[in-house]
This record gives sequence, structure tokens and C-alpha cells, in this order.
Amino acid sequence: MDLKSKSAKELEKLLSDVKKALADAQARERREAIKAAEKAAAEYGFSLSELTDGKNAVGKTKKAGRAKTVAAPKYANPADASQTWTGKGRQPNWYRAEIEQGTSAESMEI
Repeated sequence: MDLKSKSAKELEKLLSDVKKALADAQARERREAIKAAEKAAAEYGFSLSELTDGKNAVGKTKKAGRAKTVAAPKYANPADASQTWTGKGRQPNWYRAEIEQGTSAESMEI
């Protein structure tokens, strides 16, 4: 097929057709893979859902999404108490400026 002789509209139509055919082929292959897996599981006396319920391919339980915990603030800006820092991660500019001016970290602790 000579793509160089096709117009933009023809190429877009072709692209659309290829994307649809690809999606159909992937869905068909997925169905075939599931059927093959069900057949293999049945040979051992299991259903596929019994083998995969809540587990990954090696049989380990999937980890649930963990909520991130927020650390409590440890330091507060003496000039503006609403600015706080946990003491973890990058130092805020106000903290660095206070340290450079000679303020001790202990005096900024909450």
C-alpha cells in the first residue's frame, strides 16, 4: 500500500480503521487467553476465580492503597507561627534564613 499517494482524509480513515481493528484483536486475544487459563485451571480442579481472587500471578495478596500519614509539625517560624515544618524533607526558606541569622533550631521547636 502506497501511503504517500493518499490524502490526509484517507490516511485519517485508515488510521481510524487500524485502531478499531487493533482494539478488536486485543479483545479477541484477551478472551482467548482467559479461556485457555480457565481450561488450565479446570485441569487441576480449580476455577480461574478461585486462583486469582485478590491475588497476583505469584499468589501474593495485592496490597491495598495505603493512606499517607502526615507528620506533625516540629518547627514554627518565630515571625509567622502559621508557617511550620516537620523537620523532614527540604528545609523551608524561613527556617534556613533563621538558622543563618543565628537562631537555634531548638528555639523554633513547637
